[in-house]
Amino acid sequence: MTVLTWSDDRVEQLKKLWEAGLSASQIAAELGNVTRNAVIGKVHRLGLSGRAKSPSSAAPRQRKARPAAQQMMRVSRPVSRGNTALAHAFEVEIEADPVAFDNVVPMSQRLSLLELNEATCHWPVGDPSSPEFFFCGGKALTGLPYCAHHSRVAYQPAADRRRQAPKQTR
Repeated sequence: MTVLTWSDDRVEQLKKLWEAGLSASQIAAELGNVTRNAVIGKVHRLGLSGRAKSPSSAAPRQRKARPAAQQMMRVSRPVSRGNTALAHAFEVEIEADPVAFDNVVPMSQRLSLLELNEATCHWPVGDPSSPEFFFCGGKALTGLPYCAHHSRVAYQPAADRRRQAPKQTR
């Protein structure tokens, strides 16, 4: 690997080309045997100023004023994601929130942690630090840890979660 030193002649040529408005790549090609990054580094070390902008690009262009009668009215469109070519347009009925009403678990069905097995619902009810804490204990759906009611609460489809408005906290 050869180390290139910047001779006074090359530095002067670099300054002239830079002031002429050539890009770092163009200067590197003109000087030969030097990279674009080497040119950028040398320009930075020399403290050469940034390029002066042409008067036409320095001032922002004036916008044409629109007549008041031709103001465009913005119309909101429904937002859809993904491929909608085969999507069905249908009304969505909002079901009652299953968490909103209290799911009363019969006393005989309530289980402690040690009494749980694969056939029972593992849904926790209450504060785990209180003595009244228990698990639902209902008949679990095959392959799931929860009964039918708690499975509907736990496994909501992603589209349904996005569609629901955020709940107000008090």
